[in-house]
Amino acid sequence: MRRPDPSHRLQDIPMRLDLSTWQEVEGYLASSAGILIPIGSHEQHGPNGLIGTDAICPETVARTFGERDGVMVGPTLGIGVAQHHLAFAGSISLRPTTLIAMIRDVVLSLVRHGFSRIYFLNGHGGNIATVQAAFAEIYGEASYSGRESPVSLRLGNWFAGRRVRELTRDLYGDTDGSHATASEVSLSYHAYPGSVKSVAMSPTVAPNGRFRDAADYRRQFPDGRIGSDPSRSNPADGARLLDAAIDDLRASYRDLLAAPWVPDGA
Repeated sequence: MRRPDPSHRLQDIPMRLDLSTWQEVEGYLASSAGILIPIGSHEQHGPNGLIGTDAICPETVARTFGERDGVMVGPTLGIGVAQHHLAFAGSISLRPTTLIAMIRDVVLSLVRHGFSRIYFLNGHGGNIATVQAAFAEIYGEASYSGRESPVSLRLGNWFAGRRVRELTRDLYGDTDGSHATASEVSLSYHAYPGSVKSVAMSPTVAPNGRFRDAADYRRQFPDGRIGSDPSRSNPADGARLLDAAIDDLRASYRDLLAAPWVPDGA
């Protein structure tokens, strides 16, 4: 580990990679090898949900946690695997192979500089399988070469922690749904209160169901929602969800820092 540079004390270093100088990043690495990478999607979120919701939510949680706990936060990977939303205007998607390649290059870049604990904080369910596949590719390169991986990776979903799930049930019961949820829209409204939308929902709670592709999705769920009533969303709920998500993240992130280099789920 590098000897700490007294001119770059940890408390004086910005906890955002994009707002740091390279010397400040070296100073941070003298004390910690961990970093958070928010990852999300750019897709429709129903009549009142922001298209950037799935990136805004993990970014907000990660940056707030980084400021509170002194953890470096990298750039948000804001476009994910969302091809099933492409029948709605404004949605943008990567192919799974593209996202895998991007994650690999991001990880290898960070490892090159000394980061060895990389936590991807996710806001989009459609990313989960692809991110896990990217981790398998990265670990596989080390395994096939006969060397030990220099990095330990973890995927966490801000919406899936115990505290967030409990609070979501208390706030919205069974009307949170599975897409364009009241909880995620509330968190995005807390982050951007000037972008709150007031839109009537019809029906009040959207139907549930499965779909095949973008055309089938639009046909079955014409306003973009699945099982949700995001008309109940508000910035005050978002503030409470943010605190709950940070508590969930804190425990998981500290576990990653303490863990040996063992792949997630092994």
